[in-house]
Amino acid sequence: MYLASRQDWYLERVIWLVAGVITLASAALATVHSPYWLILTALVGVNLIIFAFSGFCVMANLLHMLGFRSRLRSGQTSETRGGTVDL
Repeated sequence: MYLASRQDWYLERVIWLVAGVITLASAALATVHSPYWLILTALVGVNLIIFAFSGFCVMANLLHMLGFRSRLRSGQTSETRGGTVDL
């Protein structure tokens, strides 16, 4: 079983937290207020897909400006870290 490190709040972990909070909040708002809130849920999904294919993430850039740092250093691959991806 894979368990992510919980030692600190690194950039990748915060991105998943923000995506989850926005998704749950927009789903709740769609339930009690208006179904148009589901557009926000779709935007979160689109952003995650764009990140998977291009490596660009708006939220990552905003969080980086706020001081969060990535756990992986630039140019570091799974081969240079012993063959496992440990986010």
